[in-house]
Amino acid sequence: KGEPGPRSGGIVYTRWGRTTCPTTQDAEILYEGITAGSWWNSPGGGANYLCLPETPEYSDYFPGVQGTNPLHGAEYELYNKSPLPNVHDLNVPCAVCYVPTRSAHLMIPARTSCMTGWTKEYQGYLMATRHNNAHYRTMYECVDKNPEYIPGSAANLNGAVFYHVEATCSGIPCPPYHPEKEVTCVVCTK
Repeated sequence: KGEPGPRSGGIVYTRWGRTTCPTTQDAEILYEGITAGSWWNSPGGGANYLCLPETPEYSDYFPGVQGTNPLHGAEYELYNKSPLPNVHDLNVPCAVCYVPTRSAHLMIPARTSCMTGWTKEYQGYLMATRHNNAHYRTMYECVDKNPEYIPGSAANLNGAVFYHVEATCSGIPCPPYHPEKEVTCVVCTK
């Protein structure tokens, strides 16, 4: 019997709101970072959040601010209306995690548990930018239920923002959904 071949496969996911990966699920941290995105009311730029590495690497560049597509740090916009601890106006960290033993990744909105045979990486709350006041669309992300924040970031800069998501009864059955409850989420792997 020869030496084992190189490891292949596995899945990569971003754990929003934390600087670490789950320690009990065989997850390895690739890097911890800073959540960023387009300005909340900018009609251009990207529609998704990014997990920027703490230490960027640059290639060739033209010096000076070009102003064509700026990235902004993301902050929690929760006020005192959240089941999460008080992290309002604090910036959102992130961790990019690799699980070599699994090959599928799924974020399930409105659930706190995974299907039989799947592994729960973490659970949290579904978040995105706000639906009105000229906010532009972003991806829905599952933010960890035990959020951390970037120290020294309580500046209320309102760059990219995360708000809780709540279901409406407009085409969604109520019950079981409830318009006054924050939608949960879970990240599962298999």
